[in-house]
Amino acid sequence: MVEDGDGLFGSILPLNALGPLMCDETVKDRLIREALDAGFALARICTPDAVPDVPDRLNAFLSAGYHGQMQWLSDRSDWRGDPRKLWPDARSIIMLADPYTPDHDPLDDLENQDHGVISVYARNKDYHDVAKKRLKRLARWLVAETGCEVKVFVDTAPVAEKPLAEAAGLGWQGKHTNLVSRELGNWFFLGAIFTTLDLPPDAPEVDHCGNCTRCLDICPTDAFPTPYQLDARLCISYLTIEHKGPIAPELRSKMGNRIYGCDDCLAVCPWNKFSATARDMRYAARDDLVSPNLGELAQLDDAAFRTKFSGSPIKRIGRNRFVRNVLYAIGNSGNADFLDVVSSLKIDSDATVCDAAHWAEARIRQMGE
Repeated sequence: MVEDGDGLFGSILPLNALGPLMCDETVKDRLIREALDAGFALARICTPDAVPDVPDRLNAFLSAGYHGQMQWLSDRSDWRGDPRKLWPDARSIIMLADPYTPDHDPLDDLENQDHGVISVYARNKDYHDVAKKRLKRLARWLVAETGCEVKVFVDTAPVAEKPLAEAAGLGWQGKHTNLVSRELGNWFFLGAIFTTLDLPPDAPEVDHCGNCTRCLDICPTDAFPTPYQLDARLCISYLTIEHKGPIAPELRSKMGNRIYGCDDCLAVCPWNKFSATARDMRYAARDDLVSPNLGELAQLDDAAFRTKFSGSPIKRIGRNRFVRNVLYAIGNSGNADFLDVVSSLKIDSDATVCDAAHWAEARIRQMGE
């Protein structure tokens, strides 16, 4: 069968399954070609037991409290720490890279303080939906060819994608904890197909960061306690997407005009000189999500927010959290022209939005003194 990895909690797509089969290099070569034909840039193989250090690393991260409000990281941490517990029948894991490289340097957008900056990956369709369709196509081909069973995963199930991708040879986890590839830089999504096939594994990748610390040095909030460790509680991506409620006042001014995610550590990686062009036009930025006007975004009510971000990953955080982020950016702009819209939100029905509006007003007046 082909099972959606999220089918652990959702739907299953039945196909004819003949059980686990042994597989030679020829089938693997055909699989790689099919993956490239499906639109993936790279495909590599590892075994489910290839990441034995993940449980200790994950437990250290959770024990330090670096996950903040992301309770889902500790929920089912045993599955996340060991793919064999997630699906005991799996014999091989196919890791795939899907590029979403921007057509310009996103750091340039930070200079336009009256406009918001949305992380490159979220400027069009939700990559979960786009990549999953491609994964299911490849999975169906594999089932039809071999009669194996498969599960597909795109970031929403307890799978340690980055360590598995490193074990499979797609790249290595850089000092910013994101995956870096000598062939793709670090602008790419990861997908995984677990299968009952015995596929020949690839050699793991090794670290090529060397003495470079550009990703650590540029972080606006110093979110890296040490290289290769991230304190998500300080990360702007976490703060703007995962964190619920008011953000700590001492961090708000450091957020600048970033209203959904942060690409700074990705953008400065020197390995991006090898970045691959995005193969799917659905990853190309929508015009209205490149440097959008902050005043217009602040005035979105719930219905308008849902309409504007239909099919976008931004929709997941909801209007209130998004407008909170926009108000912090408005405050950091120092632009008094925004004071009228800010004033109207001081009596918003959401307490966090009200708090952000009061802060934005005070910040603008302070910067104007």
